[in-house]
Amino acid sequence: MVESFQKNKKGILLMLVSSICVCIGQLLWKLSAEQGIWIMLAGFAFYGAGALVMILAYRYGKLSVLQPMLSLNYVLSIFLAALVLKEEITIPKCIGVLVIIAGVILIAGGDKE
Repeated sequence: MVESFQKNKKGILLMLVSSICVCIGQLLWKLSAEQGIWIMLAGFAFYGAGALVMILAYRYGKLSVLQPMLSLNYVLSIFLAALVLKEEITIPKCIGVLVIIAGVILIAGGDKE
């Protein structure tokens, strides 16, 4: 498992950056409903930057390891919604987060080449 993370480390880190950018972009879209077009445009910029970083990440890791990491967007979205929008994090959401994280770790660590 550690070998897989070492082999794909740069790609994994870039995918995490991509997820953060995409989630911030989506949050800004949500906020733009009340705060205007400039916030929406900033959301598009973050989302676009996330997409570009994702494309770059695929150069530094295996698709079978990196693609499942996109599910971390759901984890980051839950935390951003709680921090910024004051949404409640319930027990089922916590369980879902743990399942997603466990799945990402198992898939990312399963690269045997």
